[in-house]
Amino acid sequence: MSQTEENVLLLDYPEEGVARLTLNRPDATNALSLELQKQLSEQFTALAVDNTVRCIILTGGDEVFAAGGDITTMMDADPIEIYQRHTERLWAPIQHCPKPVIAAICGYAFGGGCELAMHADILVAGEGASFCQPEVRIGIMPGIGGTQRLLRAVGKAKAMQMALTGKPISAKEAWVSGLVSELVPDKDVQEKALSIARNIARMPPLAVEQIKEVILLGMDASLESALAMERKANAMLFASRDQQEGMTAFLEKRHPKFNGQ
Repeated sequence: MSQTEENVLLLDYPEEGVARLTLNRPDATNALSLELQKQLSEQFTALAVDNTVRCIILTGGDEVFAAGGDITTMMDADPIEIYQRHTERLWAPIQHCPKPVIAAICGYAFGGGCELAMHADILVAGEGASFCQPEVRIGIMPGIGGTQRLLRAVGKAKAMQMALTGKPISAKEAWVSGLVSELVPDKDVQEKALSIARNIARMPPLAVEQIKEVILLGMDASLESALAMERKANAMLFASRDQQEGMTAFLEKRHPKFNGQ
């Protein structure tokens, strides 16, 4: 493996409780090579069970988030090879990560980059960012959730338009459509993402995990089933020390200290 391949994903800890993963293929506009996908899978697997990490930031840096898959590795692939890559297994640790994931997006989030961004729970986009599912233009279609997550995020009409035309939408359009959580000046993207992560990292971990789980499971459940999940998750949290600490601190008018128990 080359030195470049070894460093396609960078991990750092900008603050206590916060891990940050930075895509690092600047010469390839952070195209999602198989090696980069593998490293994302490995890092999310590890961070999911790291009790010192309470929130994860995923970013491509200040210039580009990720401009799609690596077409050079797909050009001559046959259907069996594409199937046997099992990219869904590589992406599963991101999809099932119990910790909140914040995507900090500057520049292009195209193709696989848009699909990767949609794996996050909170999307912070710079005003110069743009989003696109352009696969139809090269004779294929989104294959890592681009049709289904887009549908759930922005609705049928906008998802159809994006997937069938392959045309990008601006960060403002993405924000209005509900794809993006926060829209900020490009220069403020990283700090805004870190600010949100900092806030979440101070919250009770068990409550945060249950909120994320119930929201995601409830999206595809009936309202009655989703409400039942919510009630039971809420009741379970009354067995935690963090619930006692949170309520006691509120009554004592002090800042709570949560330890995830």
